[in-house]
Amino acid sequence: MSKSVLYLLLCISVLFSSCIPTQDLIYLQKKNNSSDEMSISAVESKPYRLQTNDVLSITIKAIDPKLVAIFSTTNQAEAGKSETGLYFDGFTVDDHGNIRVPVLGELNVIGFTLEEIRVRIEKQLLAEYFNKEANIFVTVKLAGFRYTINGEIGSTGTKTLFQEHVNVMEAIANAGDITITGNRKEVTIMRKTPTGVLMHDIDLTDINVMNSPYFYLQPNDYIYIKPLKQKTWGTGKTGIESLGTIITLFSLATTTFFLLFKN
Repeated sequence: MSKSVLYLLLCISVLFSSCIPTQDLIYLQKKNNSSDEMSISAVESKPYRLQTNDVLSITIKAIDPKLVAIFSTTNQAEAGKSETGLYFDGFTVDDHGNIRVPVLGELNVIGFTLEEIRVRIEKQLLAEYFNKEANIFVTVKLAGFRYTINGEIGSTGTKTLFQEHVNVMEAIANAGDITITGNRKEVTIMRKTPTGVLMHDIDLTDINVMNSPYFYLQPNDYIYIKPLKQKTWGTGKTGIESLGTIITLFSLATTTFFLLFKN
């Protein structure tokens, strides 16, 4: 085999090995173990239990708004309009797991669900301040769904979505999508629990990921997008980029050869 043929085969092998296959870029593919009529079962997600530094939005309503005015923060109406307003006028869970509600005082909420807090406040109001005829209506929500995303993503950092349920695809789309050098097959989810931090890798190129308990995020989840090996090789993300790199290296080698061995 001539040297020219050997060099050609070497260039072709480098070209194809350095390119990122289309299969590594497409989300939710039906793999070999997926049927054509595949149905995705609903993922049972456990209710979120409050942690320190969570911010709550609590509203208390009644037939006569004047009856519950003392239980509201002064800028509650403005707080619902922006994330900044919610941060300053919402109810932040302190390091001891407490929130301070006007008149009601300190309430320990660490480890409780939003529904449990709602029921608890409603019962306390009816027992100490109102009767059933007042028609007290209590709403307790997180002041935005917060998560942090890092790695090979369009926009890193802590993000906030104003919705109750967020899946990992929505979180990634909100952060500008995974870059072409991001590994969609090994997306790491780090989740805080009362017993510690859980870590799990999910494959976003497989449609079966929708059955994973990590497909739907929990507030304060951390998402890390690992880089593909092609990024460290530096040969290019596409065939054209790889070919350009090879041509550049070949030209450099040829120039160096002629300079060293000229005459």
